[in-house]
Amino acid sequence: MTAHYVPENLPEHIRHYIGGAPADSVSGETFEVLDPVTNKPYLTASAGKAEDIDLAVAAAKEAFDHGPWPKLLPRQRARILNKIADLVESRDKQLAELETFDTGLPIKQALGQAQRAAENFRFFADLIVAQADDTYQVPGKQVNYVNRKPVGVAGLITPWNTPFMLESWKLAPALASGCTVVLKPAEFTPLSASLWADIFREAGVPDGVFNLVNGLGEEAGDALVKHPDVRLISFTGETTTGETIFRNCAPGLKGMSMELGGKSPAVVFADADFEAALDSTLFGVFSLNGERCTAGSRILVERPIYEEFCARYAERARDIVVGDPHDPATEVGALVHPEHFDKVMSYLEIGKTEGKLLAGGGRPEGLDTGNYVAPTVFADVKPDARIFQEEIFGPVVAITPFDTDEEALELANNVKYGLAAYVWTADLTRAHNFAQSIDAGMVWLNSHNVRDLRTPFGGVKASGLGHEGGYRSIDFYTEQQAVHITLGDVHTARFGAGKDKA
Repeated sequence: MTAHYVPENLPEHIRHYIGGAPADSVSGETFEVLDPVTNKPYLTASAGKAEDIDLAVAAAKEAFDHGPWPKLLPRQRARILNKIADLVESRDKQLAELETFDTGLPIKQALGQAQRAAENFRFFADLIVAQADDTYQVPGKQVNYVNRKPVGVAGLITPWNTPFMLESWKLAPALASGCTVVLKPAEFTPLSASLWADIFREAGVPDGVFNLVNGLGEEAGDALVKHPDVRLISFTGETTTGETIFRNCAPGLKGMSMELGGKSPAVVFADADFEAALDSTLFGVFSLNGERCTAGSRILVERPIYEEFCARYAERARDIVVGDPHDPATEVGALVHPEHFDKVMSYLEIGKTEGKLLAGGGRPEGLDTGNYVAPTVFADVKPDARIFQEEIFGPVVAITPFDTDEEALELANNVKYGLAAYVWTADLTRAHNFAQSIDAGMVWLNSHNVRDLRTPFGGVKASGLGHEGGYRSIDFYTEQQAVHITLGDVHTARFGAGKDKA
């Protein structure tokens, strides 16, 4: 293994960003952030609590109520969003290095995430200018139109996997819509989030429009969700946490958009393009270290090709390059945190009692420290197995055979989640009918996860509430007000005027 790469000029401490200025926690408390390759602390971050959230929300509300941002013309906001995209693109290598160091993601994949973040801002810059609303006419009598207004202060809570890109996914539509925001990044991976403040300032975002508070979910995140001046919450994360946020939003009747867990099936029929399905299903679960909500972590394979598929899949999995995240040759890096590493390793032990281990099953040889897990393949996994039913969120896959289309559909839908699904078949009729019968918010036919930003992103069942992406994001961050105008005489019953004047 090559020497562990450490980026230059790493900060020793990360502060909040409130009202246009860096800020320490009111309490002065901090927490440590670990490098996932060594599991040693490399910086401290201010630990936000309710009083810090109060200050951030107050700054955001002041900027919304009295600042220029919500009142700017769409084209004016779009110019600033495009400047943000330019800045992100110009710093993509630095962003990727920091993201890789902080999260353990392989450097090539982290670079793609930085570029995707820039594209998110460009997309919503275009969309907000092109936005059109409905007008309804009754000739000679009435015109009715929709007036779209930003909701107010948006609370954004983001996860530790691909954090910079997923932050952009929320920040771009919220700012495009004219909202002001308070961002609470994941405590495991706050490094790249700390770069937003300088990017926004340089792009011309007014003070108070963007605020950031670091901290634990049960402290800073909880306070943000419960704050009465926060009008809506956008959350990406684990399902149990999403359930708690749902309960805590209820008293304030806050708007919610939640993208939660997944245990997505990849269904491979015997008539599929075998090599393409093999490539895609390997990438679909082992890219991003398996720490991705849309991972196809259950592979359902039709019986005639099952044995060959398992053998070829395991052979490829054993050859996946695991190593230092900054090495360009690395395909799977270190998991984000020792706490998560322990969780994934516990599922490997469970899996050894529930399926046939074909590859991996522990720590890779030669990587004795850090959060490294060998790409792991279990076959002959029954549908009631925990590794079939529960989200592991690591480089672990369960393969299960099926004999009929009906059995494949039953297996695909036999979990509480419903985020994504992947179907591989040469039969076009089967592909569409099967896809439309799967309980999933998104389905890819003969493809891995390649998404058009105009389409809705979200899940069903335990995988989420609501959708983001394209106009659905604009709908979430804006209120749609109906305005009615009378064009002619309107007959109104004259209550209280007497019978002779009715």
